[in-house]
Amino acid sequence: MFARSREEVASVEWGNGTSHRLLVEEDNMGFALAHTLVRAGTESRLEYRRNLEACYCIKGSGTVEDTEGNVVELRPGVLYALNNHDRHYLRASDDEDLELISVFNPPIRGDEKHILSDAGFSSY
Repeated sequence: MFARSREEVASVEWGNGTSHRLLVEEDNMGFALAHTLVRAGTESRLEYRRNLEACYCIKGSGTVEDTEGNVVELRPGVLYALNNHDRHYLRASDDEDLELISVFNPPIRGDEKHILSDAGFSSY
């Protein structure tokens, strides 16, 4: 058994927010877990080609939208799962940051960063 607090983990700037990667590949748990902050008023075009991701909202509000136009309203207690390596738009509301607990399978290394641009979806 081991324990780790968010304060013990360096924050990774991923583009429109930060991520504290609490469990990563080298922990050998078979999945990764991160506390993700999405800054208020931002939109991020994201894709995970190698990982499936599930996110559980713990604070704030926003939306996630896939490329088919399906929109999920995010608020505390709502989970969304990207079970097909879905390209998606993650948006935080204009008036508050969005905080998520993100689970990745297979696990991320922990040093990945998105490169956000107008050219397309940022992926890793």
